[in-house]
Amino acid sequence: MTTTASERSSALRELGLDGQNQATIGRLLATGNIGHAEEGDDGRMRARIRIVPDQLIWDPSVLVLPHGGHLDIEFVNDDQNTHCALVPSNGDSKWMWLPNYSRGTMSVTLDGPGYYWFSSNIGNDEGRGLIGAIVVRGDVPESARLDRPKQPRP
Repeated sequence: MTTTASERSSALRELGLDGQNQATIGRLLATGNIGHAEEGDDGRMRARIRIVPDQLIWDPSVLVLPHGGHLDIEFVNDDQNTHCALVPSNGDSKWMWLPNYSRGTMSVTLDGPGYYWFSSNIGNDEGRGLIGAIVVRGDVPESARLDRPKQPRP
């Protein structure tokens, strides 16, 4: 499921990404749609992200996961130029070559909640706007929390 540009403001508000210290995603990725990964019966989440022809944006540019876990992403390059996909996966990165009019599936694991950036790091793709974010919702387990004063929450 993706969100159209006209529904973007309310979607960012609903996700808690539109206030102070939470607006990074909403301000840096001002174009593109917001999508939600679908969880299968096997517990794996799945999503499709495509490169829009002649626009140098991912669609969706923000992918929301309901919780951490395994994610299978199908990348589709509908553009006339060659790009790639560089995606984090539990502290490491995975990379996929995306020649023009091609597609491929990448499996990543993002266990912790937070914001993870993905991009196409060839040529000047990142500088021209071909960046996106994966937002993993949820909370850090008690065993991983720091002993410090309560902090503002998004």
